[in-house]
Amino acid sequence: MPMSMAEMERNLVALRLPGMKETLETRALQANQGDEPFMEIFAYLVQDEIDYRRSRLVERRYKASGLDDRKILEDFDWGFNPKLPKKEIFELVTGKFIREGEDALLIGSPGTGKSHIAKAVAHAATQACHQIIYREAHTFFEDIFEAAQTGKRKKINKLFSEADLLIIDDLFLRKKIPDNAADDLLDIILNRYSKRKSTLITSNRPIEDWGKLLKDNAASSAILDRLLHRGHLLKFEGKSYRLKEAARRLAIGKKKE
Repeated sequence: MPMSMAEMERNLVALRLPGMKETLETRALQANQGDEPFMEIFAYLVQDEIDYRRSRLVERRYKASGLDDRKILEDFDWGFNPKLPKKEIFELVTGKFIREGEDALLIGSPGTGKSHIAKAVAHAATQACHQIIYREAHTFFEDIFEAAQTGKRKKINKLFSEADLLIIDDLFLRKKIPDNAADDLLDIILNRYSKRKSTLITSNRPIEDWGKLLKDNAASSAILDRLLHRGHLLKFEGKSYRLKEAARRLAIGKKKE
């Protein structure tokens, strides 16, 4: 006995095929036109389910990443700082370095677009269904400290060590970092290096200063050795986007007066 549309939808839900359930009525109308064979219509339904699951996975990966906004290259003002390493930036956003287990350091003056590019890389990677963890540097160290205090250090180490891409944004932006920051960062970087997992770090401080800032030259050397062994070093030079935006807002405010 043929099933009603409502019965088929209930059965698709029971079989955990929500993507098919969402498009069943449309595909049924398409089939009733009689222009396409059954197998073609069924293939559309299967693809609908695949697309549905992928979109849900992408959204879960984005929500779990820690990203606070969705940055894309189309929104980036390339003309403001023409000396930026455009070719290398586009290569990073393709995600090839993640698939090959490589790392990236984005070093340069504040406001030159490092965080925007890091977030664009992360957003593109979530669209490719990679597992991404994004943290501003102070939050990264706070998470580790809190996990140590609550007996969840192994859990946070696993999270930071096994993601396809770990992004630590604005390292050394704040002058004061935890006393054990060098050891904490070294542990994660060593784990990721051994697992061939990609790490991307942005900083406005040159790598020559990292030993002094971490208060541990040996740990700093070990960290940079791993990051640069299979890594890309991109230097960001130019004017500050933030100062440009502040000047624009100030000009608008004066006009309104």
